[in-house]
Amino acid sequence: MTEIRGWATHGPKQKLEPFTYNAGPLGSEDVEVAVEYCGFCYSDISMINDEWGWSQYPFIPGHEVVGRVIALGDYAKGLRIGQRVGVGWNAGSCMHCHECMSGNNNLCAEVAPAIVGRHGGFADRIRAHWVWTIPLPDALDISSAGPLLCGGVTVFSPLLTFGVKPTDRVGVFGIGGLGHMALKFARAWGCEVTAFTQESKVEEVRGFGAHNVVLSCDSEAIEKIAGSLDMLMVTANTPQDWMALLKTLRPNGRLHVLGLVLEPIPIKAIDMIMGQKSISGSPVGSPIKIATMLEFAARHNIAPQVEHFPMSQVNEAFEHLCAGKARYRIVLDADFA
Repeated sequence: MTEIRGWATHGPKQKLEPFTYNAGPLGSEDVEVAVEYCGFCYSDISMINDEWGWSQYPFIPGHEVVGRVIALGDYAKGLRIGQRVGVGWNAGSCMHCHECMSGNNNLCAEVAPAIVGRHGGFADRIRAHWVWTIPLPDALDISSAGPLLCGGVTVFSPLLTFGVKPTDRVGVFGIGGLGHMALKFARAWGCEVTAFTQESKVEEVRGFGAHNVVLSCDSEAIEKIAGSLDMLMVTANTPQDWMALLKTLRPNGRLHVLGLVLEPIPIKAIDMIMGQKSISGSPVGSPIKIATMLEFAARHNIAPQVEHFPMSQVNEAFEHLCAGKARYRIVLDADFA
């Protein structure tokens, strides 16, 4: 039996408090990880506040975990005690369906998110299936690597899935926690990158790798680049002028939605048909895509821009993130005595 200490909320919009639970015996294919760092993602806020109706209380958030393997189930494979690993949004899948067997585990009907129906990484330990416990390349800065495991693979995966070429022109709409990583990955991929952002972020966005910057509130500027992009990743989670964004695409272009926009997206079929354009979306990636993304990030020295808080100051971090002050991701440093 393992007693795990963490920071839990006991209901929507309540502060996180110290909480201890008994994790029970370690599953035969599971891995126990001692948490060193854990990213604080907007999805954690949604779960804390039960915005999606999935939350069960008491609840420990946290799904961007970096730590060391401290226990292995009898049938866990490919890992060793003491190895530094990461656990992202998902912690398990069925491992026998078509999606799992074809390497698309994140699309498994039985995929098990790390913080849905189980406790997450705002804790001294976390457990996950060995397939979803990803070894970290030695070259990565582990103190900032946590957000790569969720936000990073979310924006990297479309580059692989849709065969984006180095000669393509890629736009990123919304430069925040997801968008700044999308810029870095697309630039390192070899693409010409256009960022859509606020005026206050223009210089910083160029530092992230944008070749071109368009103010997201300037409809005339957006109209001027009509027909120029092969892909536009939308990382913002608020309603937009979708028809204007669709017009930025070249023939065969793709409008790819990554932000959790809750309202319907109004698009006329004829505007897709005439330019043979596509609209798509994707969740986080599979274990193999996470591993590929981590290797790519290590090779190109790509890291999220993060702010650190001790995990004992999780409520202060929560307020900072909710206020929109984070530049651009928050990482909690485990400081359990």
